Amino acid sequence: MDLQLKDKVALITGSTKGIGRAIAETMADEGCHIGVCARNQTEVDETVAAIEDKGVSACGDVVDVTDSASLEAWINRCAKEMGGIDIFVPNVSAGGADNSEKGWRANFESDMLATWRGVELAQPYLEKSGHAAIVIISTTAAVEAFAGASPYGALKAALLNYSSNLAQALAASHIRVNAVSPGPIFFTGGAWDQIKTMMPEFYEATLANIPM
Repeated sequence: MDLQLKDKVALITGSTKGIGRAIAETMADEGCHIGVCARNQTEVDETVAAIEDKGVSACGDVVDVTDSASLEAWINRCAKEMGGIDIFVPNVSAGGADNSEKGWRANFESDMLATWRGVELAQPYLEKSGHAAIVIISTTAAVEAFAGASPYGALKAALLNYSSNLAQALAASHIRVNAVSPGPIFFTGGAWDQIKTMMPEFYEATLANIPM
């Protein structure tokens, strides 16, 4: 399949494992140059090497997306080194179901505010692309009852509203905006791996609700 991504530049936050890593590798397989970031230097270095082994360029930094200076430095460096930005994927999430004030603040900072901030920082480069796209990662928990009245689902639902309005606002600049809402995703060391160990009954009940 040719997704017409050859020689485009895509930046994906939280892209050394799980969904973010899968996005990065899939785009790299299509010939897309990739900017990755995470909070662990070893994981960043390993991901950059794996992406470059696919024959494309990669740019990686340690980034805390809730730190505006850190996020801005990574976006600007990737854009400079790889000649712009065509695709921006704000993937980072605080995850979890911490229904305390601390949990609500964590999800707001990581899921909502960091997405908005990343879009604002990437937008000047996206406007120059001519083929620009923003893909925001939400979740099925944003549109269905899941794990109680938690900040994760609520803030991911806010991203759907933001995506819809952003698509209208940026259409004139030829920047497409879409939101993707994955269901539960299992990978070794990920949240669902931990749930399987710590909350086996909840894990099995969730698995039973997935037809395939």
